[in-house]
Amino acid sequence: MSDWLGSGPLSLGRVTLRPLVADDAEALSRVVGEPERFRWVPGVPSDLESSRRWIENARTTTDRVAFAVIDNTDSRLIGSTSYYQIDHANRAAAIGYTFYAEDVQGTAINPTAKLLLMRHAFEECGAVRLVWHTHEHNVQSRAAISKLGATFEGLLRKHRRFGDGWRTTAQYAMTDDDWPAAKARLLQRISSQGS
Repeated sequence: MSDWLGSGPLSLGRVTLRPLVADDAEALSRVVGEPERFRWVPGVPSDLESSRRWIENARTTTDRVAFAVIDNTDSRLIGSTSYYQIDHANRAAAIGYTFYAEDVQGTAINPTAKLLLMRHAFEECGAVRLVWHTHEHNVQSRAAISKLGATFEGLLRKHRRFGDGWRTTAQYAMTDDDWPAAKARLLQRISSQGS
């Protein structure tokens, strides 16, 4: 199923997305400095063992393609992002499982990585719909998704397990019709931030 979107590498300016591999575990374990900052994203790796589990899960989930996010200025692994819920028949996928090192948050890294994923999906693979999910209370993530040009579609109650309970998920989407305008805004944003 994941063959439709392939696994890269995808590169632009400061960012390269390449397949996440087992040998990335040690570098991935150093990305998250303070796990509490990622309280809305359970399971984000914070040590070597959790990084190994993260990578293994990502690589064995059949409807997911996980990428290592590399900073081309120093070749450092600075995070991860994925396509998931890949649905080739309906030419749709979700983008998520995203986290970055604290020192690159708020820079051009995330918009560039998302531009690469969206451009590849819409322009090279013929996707018609991309979706983002986040915890309803994750204000930082919701703002970042909105800035990409995605449209808020609503709240999905008790959508996913979250700790000992359930998460209400905020769902956003973009279609191929939305993509040209979103792409233009993203390119402008990346240019003004100095990719």
